[in-house]
Amino acid sequence: MTTPHVPQRPVLAVRWRAAATLAATSLIGLVAFLWPFLAQPGSGLSHNADAPWLFVLLIALLAALVVAELSEGGLDAKTVAVLGVLAAAGGALRVLGAGTAGVEPMFFLLVVAGRVLGRGVGFVLGALAVLVGAFLTGGVGPWAPFQMIAAGWVGFGAGCLPRASGRTERAMLAGYGLVVGLLFGLLMNLWFWPFLASGAPTGMGFVPGDPVAANLSRYGTFYLATSLGWDLPRGVLTAVLVMVAGRPVLTSLRRGTRRAAFGATGTFVEGHEASKPV
Repeated sequence: MTTPHVPQRPVLAVRWRAAATLAATSLIGLVAFLWPFLAQPGSGLSHNADAPWLFVLLIALLAALVVAELSEGGLDAKTVAVLGVLAAAGGALRVLGAGTAGVEPMFFLLVVAGRVLGRGVGFVLGALAVLVGAFLTGGVGPWAPFQMIAAGWVGFGAGCLPRASGRTERAMLAGYGLVVGLLFGLLMNLWFWPFLASGAPTGMGFVPGDPVAANLSRYGTFYLATSLGWDLPRGVLTAVLVMVAGRPVLTSLRRGTRRAAFGATGTFVEGHEASKPV
């Protein structure tokens, strides 16, 4: 008896409306992270003031993404239910890690679920998992929308990885998990680093109006000195969990998606009795 082949690719594609919403969300996220490098000196802008608006806008865009997928048949009630369960599980894993020494097992779930369910669902899952975890831990603050966007990109990127299977796939996902564990911290520091002012170590602070290259150089030094030690455990833990538990979790998710028949539509064939299989 042979085992049926399981396609090693996302089971849910992104339709054009959802792709446009994803592109708009990502563009807004990039602007939110990088605008201090382009802001004029003395602008006085601070994420303490703009983060609530970014949070509201992000929630609206996520809702628009889900509506776009629902209207085009990319999501159905079964997919929404699975997304809710996985978001709750991701939030619980975030509570379990609570960011202690950079250890966050939630990223393992984002990587494997984004790989199986695809880019669009992976992005929404990452954002919702962070949101659920923030409410569970009371960690809702100006950093929350930035974490939602960054975690969404983690799930999105997992759905963009090329086809592979078996050990090759798990090794690829483990390497991806290690890289995004570092990149998440590298990106997240940008939400507060430009506003440290005199609080940053000497030669590592943001200088408004300086060339972008000079500020990026100082930020690189700041990251290596203060953040790498926290981000490396996150990446290593994600990679280890993928290699240890990736196979059964990937298999379970794919089995569940096959049985749920995501994307399948029913058809009526004239001339067949209701009691006979079509």
